[in-house]
Amino acid sequence: MPDRNEENANSLKYMPGFGNDFETESLPGALPQGQNSPQKCEYGLYAEQLSGSPFTAPRGTNERSWLYRIRPSVRHTRRFSNASYPHWKTAPCLDDHSLPLGQLRWNPLPAPKETLSFLEGLRTMTTAGDVLTQVGMAAHAYTFNADMVDDYFFNADGELLVVPQLGAIRVFTEMGIMDVEPLEICLIPRGMMFKVSRIGEGDVWRGYVCENYGAKFTLPDRGPIGANCLANPRDFKTPVAAYEDKETPCRVHVKWCGKFYVTEIGHSPLDVVAWHGNYTPFKYDLRTYSPVGAILFDHPDPSIFTVLTAPTEEAGTANIDFVIFPPRWLVAEHTFRPPWYHRNIMSEFMGLIHGQYDAKEEGFVPGGMSLHNMMLPHGPDATGFEKASNSELKPVKLDHTMAFMFETRFPQQLTKFAAELETLQDNYLECWDGLERKFDGTPGIK
Repeated sequence: MPDRNEENANSLKYMPGFGNDFETESLPGALPQGQNSPQKCEYGLYAEQLSGSPFTAPRGTNERSWLYRIRPSVRHTRRFSNASYPHWKTAPCLDDHSLPLGQLRWNPLPAPKETLSFLEGLRTMTTAGDVLTQVGMAAHAYTFNADMVDDYFFNADGELLVVPQLGAIRVFTEMGIMDVEPLEICLIPRGMMFKVSRIGEGDVWRGYVCENYGAKFTLPDRGPIGANCLANPRDFKTPVAAYEDKETPCRVHVKWCGKFYVTEIGHSPLDVVAWHGNYTPFKYDLRTYSPVGAILFDHPDPSIFTVLTAPTEEAGTANIDFVIFPPRWLVAEHTFRPPWYHRNIMSEFMGLIHGQYDAKEEGFVPGGMSLHNMMLPHGPDATGFEKASNSELKPVKLDHTMAFMFETRFPQQLTKFAAELETLQDNYLECWDGLERKFDGTPGIK
């Protein structure tokens, strides 16, 4: 396997902060000062703006970056041809399968039997909403074993939130390089070109992707929590400028309104030498999340574990919430400490990065997935219920664990691939079989 650390000396440098206006250059003097579009740019570069919002969006949501690149991006696309990625689905997607409605859980995707890149190894599990109206999302899982060497991709349909589970990856974007390992995430903005390579040795690289069609992810309001805790802005890292000056045949793949296209060019499109702005990729270490919780009694709502949210026009109702369940102390008195049984207007796609999930200590394995759609009941399994109901209520630390949830207001439609996946657990519902009647009409707690 080639050494992937030789691509650029700046590859492991980052700028801290969420939503900041950054500036960075790979060559001294490449970034214009005092204006965006000089008559002639240094080094013979081209000035170009990448907009992530309408021009007239309010200042707080107006996002754009100015890029100074070897070629303008109009030279990075030529005549398009149709392409096919049959396992990547887009909403609305009402796939033809016979699996009835229900609570569902899967073991990890099987390792690929053939050579697959990140792009080729993506598999859509659920879709929600409608990409044509820029509402909703898709939940994907990936497994791959090859680099995108001369292949590049951009997604016009939405931004991509990548959650590695097995194996670290290098994400080389137009605006810089991010090395992302399990327990970290990265976000690639809508329309930004990138490629993905493997880091280290191994047989398979595996993880999850949330494709967000709607308003871009932002930090949730903290409300009475105040200015600190949860995901702190300083822990988000944006890469410094890095470029690839390569004059060889390359292919740019595009996803646009649920369809795929490819164009062939004679150079790398990752040729941005300098840039400034606030429409950027970033990475985040989930281990820096500062959880808050109940310090007297009762289990709080899982919304307190929201890392990022993609809002809708309806206040407090998310297009997507990205929620994690990190290591934390449980100290509540006279309380059933795991998540309670509930039915929810939101639809929940969960994954486990490592360890155990406290409400499902058996069956929900690292690399696995579960789906609890809107208004379907779910909660601790029978073993978890008995353990939590009878354990000594002393302070206990949940450690060596990290689960996450892609939660959306919209129903998540199962794909044919997910419905027929060999790792679907046929016996998942049996985890609640032991929850028998305990009521006998006698006053007092049983």
